[in-house]
Amino acid sequence: MKRKIIVLMSAIALLSSAPVWAQSNVMNLKQILDYAIKHNQDASKARLEAENGRYVTNEVRAQALPQINGNASLTDNLIKPRFVLPGTLAGRPGENIIVESGTTWNAAAGVSLSQQLFNQSVFTGLKAAKVGEDFYQLSAALTEEQVIEQVASAYYQLLVNQEQVAVIDANLNNVIQLQKTIASQYENGLVKKTDRDRVQVNLTNLQTQKQQLTDGIRQMENMLKFYMGMPLNTAVSFERIPLNDLSKEIVPVKEETVNADNITSFVLLKKQRELLTLQKKAYQAEYYPSLSLSGNYSYNGLSDKFDLFKTANTSAFWYDMASVGLTLRVPIFDGNARGSKVKQANIALLKIDQDLSTTQQSVDLAYQNASIQMSNSINTIRVQEANVKLANEVYQTTQSNYKNGLANLTDLLNSESSMVEAQNSYNQALLNYKLAEIQLIKSQGKIKTLNQ
Repeated sequence: MKRKIIVLMSAIALLSSAPVWAQSNVMNLKQILDYAIKHNQDASKARLEAENGRYVTNEVRAQALPQINGNASLTDNLIKPRFVLPGTLAGRPGENIIVESGTTWNAAAGVSLSQQLFNQSVFTGLKAAKVGEDFYQLSAALTEEQVIEQVASAYYQLLVNQEQVAVIDANLNNVIQLQKTIASQYENGLVKKTDRDRVQVNLTNLQTQKQQLTDGIRQMENMLKFYMGMPLNTAVSFERIPLNDLSKEIVPVKEETVNADNITSFVLLKKQRELLTLQKKAYQAEYYPSLSLSGNYSYNGLSDKFDLFKTANTSAFWYDMASVGLTLRVPIFDGNARGSKVKQANIALLKIDQDLSTTQQSVDLAYQNASIQMSNSINTIRVQEANVKLANEVYQTTQSNYKNGLANLTDLLNSESSMVEAQNSYNQALLNYKLAEIQLIKSQGKIKTLNQ
């Protein structure tokens, strides 16, 4: 019994900690965007690049820190080096004497240290690495913004397609009722076979359109899951917001001054320019002399027997060595390679200045175009709202007149087609408004507010 209680409590804990959408299998826009930011592959790769940038900074920083290395060696001189000396040194003039050099066994252990005292290239590289780290962070933020834009646009497109299916469903019900009426009238000889067939053709066309839209919706749901980084076989649906609710969110566009410094893509370009400036300074730093400190210490043992490591009765001779030095490197002539690198860096800076100017203009252009599109969409929505209402009234009147013999079948089918067209135009206008709104928010640097 106690074990059952523990299992039950564990299950309750797991359910309470699971995401809301996992419990209901329905995700709203915020949950969709949250999931996409965490699981989209492009966003994940960008975060890995940002993490890698920190390690690159640490790697460059290491060049400015002391470099310490230990070493040890054990050598068996199987054949010792030999020197030829004149025999006069040993009282044997006119002969050559061959003398072995060194000992059979040599052992050594030591440590070395080097430290850059002045190296402008290293210090400039350290600054560039830190700026590069910021660059990757901005790049990750830009990728997240692009994911939000992509996913939100796909979500609203899905809503409109779902609404189009609802419109066709409502129209199908009307046509099915009409088909029953026409069939009854045909059996009683009140209408021609042509009228019955026309209604059947209209019904088949609507059913085909619904099937195509339904298949398209499944494809869009799969595409949305792909953008989110969600496995396609995940059993989840997406919250369906009535388009009338979206129309309540429509507000007139307010003219604002766009600040490009709020746009991540523009800030990213400025950071890239900062990197190129430091790259130029790194090339210029190659003209500077460099100064480094080095130190070595070693402990060495020599013996003709393998008794180097015996503490007693050993024939080995041990001694230590130490040195400290300064190394000054002065570049003199490199065939003008450094000068060419500096000139290339200057050209890269001029090119990115052009990119900054173009991006500034594109930000203004995107804002102006999005504002125009939103204003046009608002006007179209208002017009289409009235048009939908009027088309419904015309259809209801024509339907009533048809029942009373005051209108023919052609008038009824035409009014029904006009009603569907008006509703779809209204839905498309709402979609255009939401897509333009996304672009407007993006041009203001506020795209992440969609996720709040």
